Amino acid sequence: MSFAKKSLLCALLASTLAQPLTVRADLPDLGEISDASLSLSDEARIGRDALRAMREAGDVVDDPEVNVYLNGIGGRLAAAAAVPGVHFTYFCVADPGINAFAMPGGYVGINIGLMLASQSEGELAAVLGHETAHVAQRHIARMQAANSATSPLLLLGTIVAAALAAKAGSGEGAMGAVSAGMGLSISRQLAFSRDFEREADRVGMQYMGAAGFDVRYMASFFQRLEQASRYSDNTAYAFLRTHPVTLERISEAQNRALDYPVRMRADSVDYLLVREKLRVLTLSPEEAVSHYDSALQRGLFLSEGANWYGLARAKLLQHDRKGAGEALAKARAKLPDNPMLYGLEVEIARDGRDWAAAARAARDGLSAFPRSESLQLAQLDAALDGSDRKAAQGQLRQLLDNRRDDPALYRREAKLYADKDPLRYHAALGNAFYYEQRYGAALEQYQLAGKAKGDDFYLRSMLEARLREVEKLAKEERKAARN
Repeated sequence: MSFAKKSLLCALLASTLAQPLTVRADLPDLGEISDASLSLSDEARIGRDALRAMREAGDVVDDPEVNVYLNGIGGRLAAAAAVPGVHFTYFCVADPGINAFAMPGGYVGINIGLMLASQSEGELAAVLGHETAHVAQRHIARMQAANSATSPLLLLGTIVAAALAAKAGSGEGAMGAVSAGMGLSISRQLAFSRDFEREADRVGMQYMGAAGFDVRYMASFFQRLEQASRYSDNTAYAFLRTHPVTLERISEAQNRALDYPVRMRADSVDYLLVREKLRVLTLSPEEAVSHYDSALQRGLFLSEGANWYGLARAKLLQHDRKGAGEALAKARAKLPDNPMLYGLEVEIARDGRDWAAAARAARDGLSAFPRSESLQLAQLDAALDGSDRKAAQGQLRQLLDNRRDDPALYRREAKLYADKDPLRYHAALGNAFYYEQRYGAALEQYQLAGKAKGDDFYLRSMLEARLREVEKLAKEERKAARN
């Protein structure tokens, strides 16, 4: 897919709803028309290619701790949705705007700005539940089914044009693009949007309740965003443009919430720490230190311990390891033990090139939290950075035994063998691309591995089998990119 196509696709996905691969039994019976309007392979390819394009453009926060947290809370909502055949993936977008969106194939993105705008884990769950409902209800497929004369390509092109016009700040331009470009009914499209938003609110509340969250957070968060937007003329509140919030919608959500029990649930430490980790990404080191110093002096924070954690990260960005360590110690005094606290200790040691201290901190963290994927990667990174090849090889073998389809592990394996073992280097990089479903790139690496020297019979047998498979997949990928 060309860069231009990827850019258009990303613009589309940031402003639209989405659909899953299958339908729950208790949802409206859509028959076969939704499947006919947008094929299952189209859904999977669009979502996968869009996320890949966003990653390549640097628009995704590729952080293990953030990913583990979002997929943990999102996974609870997805389990409540119980959509057969759909694997949900939740990810964070490196954008300070307040927005979230669902993509074909079960991909749900949330901007850093919305994470920071939330003031509780329940508010975050409300947005993720709403987006998960858009996926489960197949909203794009249903919208297209209602306009059966419009081909999938034309429908996507219409929404892309509208998204680009809206991004430029012209609501009239967006409507004109839809109307003049495809001759579709504007009022009908907007009516579908309103219906889908209400449906996503209703179904998202069901998911929240089943996942153990208080559903009242949905109405209260949307109401707070709507009120705040009245007094702001900036474009930060993109969520309200792509998910129009009306007083009627808020009132309906409040009335529905009366049917659910009140749940008093404290925010998780993970939520508090991830929120501050993301905040630091939006500020310069100097701005971040100033922000946390001011918040501590004035007592303006959700959690004092999380504020000290944020200050420690800000100090680390300035390479002030002593200050970072002191702030981390104060965070630990205020918070329950948590893997992210050990993770930051590892980062501080790595910044000082103290590989032994980094390995020790990771080891201590894994002793307390043996299933922490982020600490497992932190331990492996410390071994790789410290050139402890024996330790790195052992850790990789153990991790790959349990996570054979994790591209991050294969990228680290490639780093281990770079400039030392071309056969294993290219094979590992090929595996990373393969599990990222980047079949053209995987094919190239497997071919290079096949030409490299080495006598590993098992590895070469795997390469031969994988080459045959990937040649076919890469051909299909090229064909799809041309269409």
